[in-house]
Amino acid sequence: MMDTIFFILSKVVQLCIEPLNWVITFVFLSLLFLALRKLDLCKRFLILALLDLLIVGWLPTSELGLRSLEDAVPKTSLVNLAGNDIGGIIILGGAIEGGEIALDRGEVSIGSAAERVTKAFELIRKYPDLPFIFSGYSGRINPRGPSEAEAFKQLVAEQGLSEKMAHYENQSRNTYENVLYMKPMIEEFGLKNAAGASKPWLLITSATHMYRSVKIFEKQGIDVLPLPVDYQTANSLNWDTFDLKEGAQNWNKLVHEVIGIFAYWITGKI
Repeated sequence: MMDTIFFILSKVVQLCIEPLNWVITFVFLSLLFLALRKLDLCKRFLILALLDLLIVGWLPTSELGLRSLEDAVPKTSLVNLAGNDIGGIIILGGAIEGGEIALDRGEVSIGSAAERVTKAFELIRKYPDLPFIFSGYSGRINPRGPSEAEAFKQLVAEQGLSEKMAHYENQSRNTYENVLYMKPMIEEFGLKNAAGASKPWLLITSATHMYRSVKIFEKQGIDVLPLPVDYQTANSLNWDTFDLKEGAQNWNKLVHEVIGIFAYWITGKI
């Protein structure tokens, strides 16, 4: 019950503090004060709405935070890593669009974090003898249609990949539940070293999401090798670029992660 409240509350808080959502509030207040003939207050809230749009659309404002998150965890090099050094492969959900469209159209859609899926296919082909776990039900409050795990299973079949080493976790709604529900599977199916201890698992998720993910795995005593994908920033910032659509997407990712890190820290999950 508490996990469900935590899940819903995190979604509500994110909705309330995303910068672009404040534009609606500022415009509404400006119209209210216009109706009340308080023109000074009307102008002030219109200016705030304009400033909000400028902040969201000017990409460096969001890229600074995103780049810090993406650089927080070094990427594991696979060059000198043999298959027998790895316990398995973990793919975190968040890239597959399920819901009503997948239910009605019968086709799996991959969202903006498609690299989670494509990198997973690459590694499954490269290490065919390693177990892999895809973890994810849905990040929506009211999910419809197949779970992300079911959708990924369909994609595996469509790609002609072997199901021999495949495992799926289809209950989790957030990263903490990903790790919690996968832990027994990792202990059961993961390859062991000569001493009987579990070998580290390769972890695939978005670069902005990797820091929080690794911290949760560490808290649960699970050793992982991070393979961040889906980078949103380069080494240099786009100081002269204004793009309201891309800025809104960046802020959505940034706010989502900041809230997640803070909420998981304050509740002792990391």
